[in-house]
Amino acid sequence: MAYFLFIDESGQDHHDSPYEVLAGVTIKDEDLWNLIKTIHDLEITCFGKRYRNDKNEIKARSFLKRKTFRLANQLPPIPLITRTEHARKALDPNLPVTKLGLTALAQAKLDYAKQIFELCIRFRCKIFASIIADPDTIPSDRNMLRKDYVYLFERFYYFLEDKNEQPQGIVVFDELDKTASHLVLSQMDRYFKSTLKGRTRSALIIPEPFFVHSDLTTGIQIVDFIAYIISWNFRAGKLVKDCRGELDSYLELVKSMRYITSREIGDIQKCTVWSIAVV
Repeated sequence: MAYFLFIDESGQDHHDSPYEVLAGVTIKDEDLWNLIKTIHDLEITCFGKRYRNDKNEIKARSFLKRKTFRLANQLPPIPLITRTEHARKALDPNLPVTKLGLTALAQAKLDYAKQIFELCIRFRCKIFASIIADPDTIPSDRNMLRKDYVYLFERFYYFLEDKNEQPQGIVVFDELDKTASHLVLSQMDRYFKSTLKGRTRSALIIPEPFFVHSDLTTGIQIVDFIAYIISWNFRAGKLVKDCRGELDSYLELVKSMRYITSREIGDIQKCTVWSIAVV
């Protein structure tokens, strides 16, 4: 038995998102294909066809940007059958653009995002994330695995450790450029082989990750939405930047997928550990 941990980042450019987030979503191996098929069906329900068939990429930054909400609110909610038909037409480059079509497409995108989270809850997915409150506090030693990665893998290890069957954890990254991918590989290799905690956690987490294309991998598309919502609206401790009110309902769905456990840490016998860490 195994759990896949799909990992993606948000806010690394420090322009479009308030905080830099490293996020992951776990999906049990026996649930993965059923979840993927259900999400593919959801695309057809919302857009009248597979959205990415016309080389459109499903990304949170385009589905949940402010303009999408503005367009969606141009008209009252459109009934599903009508909305789907007009959303499909709006995606056809050979048909004229209409106000109804743009509104239907925007409403379909928002509904798709909401239902993605609802499906993840239904399939018992759990989320993990490290949020960097201040990038200046993160050491820049390229030989070491960054602190946000360490916290993410720590929480994932606790999740696996709590399972009676002691499943294996398989890490799947959104593919980076070759140089960045090799850097992450070497850092993970060093962490899981050369540090005490890393060697312990390698008993449950397979240290060598897979790299996949985000536009071709449904699991990465899911965690892209999760990372985006956490960056914009999750606030705790040092996280004080403004949120977007229109994303609040999505945040509540994301928060419901957090994992909580307890561990002995220092002098605290039963310290509560949440799956979202502020670094």
